[in-house]
Amino acid sequence: MINIVFLATPDIAVNSLKVLANDTDIDVKAVITMPDRPSGRGCVIKEPPVKVCAIEKGIKVYQTSSVSKDAEIMQILKEMKPDFFVTFAFGQLLSQEFLDIPNFCTINLHASLLPKYRGANPIQWAIINGDKETGITTMKTVKKMDAGDICLTEKIQIGKNMTVPELVKEISEKAPALICKTLKEIYNGKLQSISQNEEDVTFAPKFTKEDGIIDFNLTSEEFHNKVRGLQPWPNAFLCREGKNIQILETEISDMSFSNAKQGEILCIDKNGLTVMCKDQPILIKTVKPESKSKMCACDFANGKRLKKGDFL
Repeated sequence: MINIVFLATPDIAVNSLKVLANDTDIDVKAVITMPDRPSGRGCVIKEPPVKVCAIEKGIKVYQTSSVSKDAEIMQILKEMKPDFFVTFAFGQLLSQEFLDIPNFCTINLHASLLPKYRGANPIQWAIINGDKETGITTMKTVKKMDAGDICLTEKIQIGKNMTVPELVKEISEKAPALICKTLKEIYNGKLQSISQNEEDVTFAPKFTKEDGIIDFNLTSEEFHNKVRGLQPWPNAFLCREGKNIQILETEISDMSFSNAKQGEILCIDKNGLTVMCKDQPILIKTVKPESKSKMCACDFANGKRLKKGDFL
């Protein structure tokens, strides 16, 4: 029996916990996750999705904002003597003392094909950069961010209109099998990890709210990719009349045009709002004006009395 401790917090990791908990060759001794936190406008206290799943599975849960600095939990983990720690979107810095606890190692599931996109937002950056392919990687965790030896990888295709939530769903579905295979092959001495090529390293830094600002000086493809890649936060947005308008859904248009200027509205119809970008038009299909619900872009245009030839 392979004894593990699972460390994660968000929805993307829930499927992996379920599969690990149901695997007859694996015993999930405990789950470590972030503390409950206020959520939404009402600041209602919300339990992490991984905690909810662990309780349903009857797995002991420990919550801490820094496991490496929590002396009580560190002592509990040492007494457990797990074979592996498994981390997935855990988001905490791990000390060498922590990494030295498992009999084998700490395995992290990273949502890219390492060494590409080390860092906090690999899913978003792959879409923003217009990549046609990404994937998932299991790696042996070291103190340097996402720099450990690669165990196994699996490629995932990115469709031209795929959004972050859609890619997250696919990663969530594919991750469990890769984690299970990694643990079993290391445990049975069948897996030889490989070091990362430092010359191929790229990074996926965190976003700020300002990163969501978008304009029509971009090419239509850049505009479309930014809209897809900045969901669900900070979301791509335009500023008009002092208010932000979130752009939630777009499509590169094949509309013919002549002498159109960037930002010029070329068409308003039931499909949305077609606007000129740097190279060709973009069809804006769904928007969310500030303090309002999301709506069809044509309804927004009609409400603002916009017409062909105006500038957005």
